[in-house]
Amino acid sequence: MADDETTDAVLTAVGPRLRELRVGRGRTLAQLSEETGISVSTLSRLESGQRRPTLELLLPLARSHQVPLDELVGAPETGDPRVHLRPRSAARGMTVVPLTRRPGGIQAFKMVYAPRTPAGEPELKTHEGYDWVYVLSGRLQLLLGEHDVVLGPGEVAEFDTRTPHWIGNPYGEPAEVLALFGPQGERMHVRARPRR
Repeated sequence: MADDETTDAVLTAVGPRLRELRVGRGRTLAQLSEETGISVSTLSRLESGQRRPTLELLLPLARSHQVPLDELVGAPETGDPRVHLRPRSAARGMTVVPLTRRPGGIQAFKMVYAPRTPAGEPELKTHEGYDWVYVLSGRLQLLLGEHDVVLGPGEVAEFDTRTPHWIGNPYGEPAEVLALFGPQGERMHVRARPRR
């Protein structure tokens, strides 16, 4: 009987945790639905506790929120403070290694851009948030509004992501980057020389 109560308590806590993750990242149910393929009504019922979470629903949600499955279900802490690095391939020829495990707020990543990625013409995008990028090795090209900047090792760029931007590696060697992503928008500060 105690096991049933524990399971019910864990499953009951999943809905509020899912809502907190989604809201903390400034996403709507419709955006999450489009990304995961789960209907808006199902997502709403999951968050409100009216639908019991299943593995088939939790796996795409964990992927979308970029958190481990055990974090979604509130698995007990092991007491180990280390972040276990789990590289994953991202779209556009990048490998992303999360360096933080807490959802929401500022997130830290190590990113490796393969040579000449992403392929094709740069497409400037905007979204809510704030980015800070530090180049460890290689070079990156940053298109930011009217600016075209090349970042080399030891150079940093920080900018409000509501400014149209694109980051890529059009060069012949990989580029390794530390990146911080936050929800707040702030003024851009670029600490690199514009490309000539």
